[in-house]
Amino acid sequence: MILDLARLLLFPALMAFAAASDLFTMTISNRVSLALVAGFFVLALAGGMAPYEMLSHIGAGAVLLVVAFTCFAMGWVGGGDAKVAASVALWFGFAHLMNFLLYASLFGGALTLLLLQVRQWPLPYGLAAQAWLARLHDKESGIPYGIALALSALMVYPETEWVKAIDLTHLALR
Repeated sequence: MILDLARLLLFPALMAFAAASDLFTMTISNRVSLALVAGFFVLALAGGMAPYEMLSHIGAGAVLLVVAFTCFAMGWVGGGDAKVAASVALWFGFAHLMNFLLYASLFGGALTLLLLQVRQWPLPYGLAAQAWLARLHDKESGIPYGIALALSALMVYPETEWVKAIDLTHLALR
């Protein structure tokens, strides 16, 4: 039952935290990525994931880490975004990686276009006092891509082995 609760709550909670952190501070703490990596290994081992399957997940995470840090080096994404994307790839493996990347591209593009449009308008006076809104509205600030990554991950997560392995009969309220 504890394993099922961890499968159901850990990954979504960390992704929601990453999105909120990026929205409010334009940063994602390394602790989020480290918690995602540690959570993967704990749940994979506790759930009895086969070694070859675990290696495949590690491979997906490593591939995306290289790609994401290349994008970071080019100045296209932030370092926190790169680490979170690689951590998500670790959880999803190659089986769900393309769906995640497709959603991330779509949500990231929509978020970028929305913020670019909103930044053309003046921020209402009452909202300008909010530091996080002023930072988000600033034309010189980046795009909090962690929001798109989190939404994408949460769209794909229900289709993964992690959720399909949950025994809902033990979680049902009696």
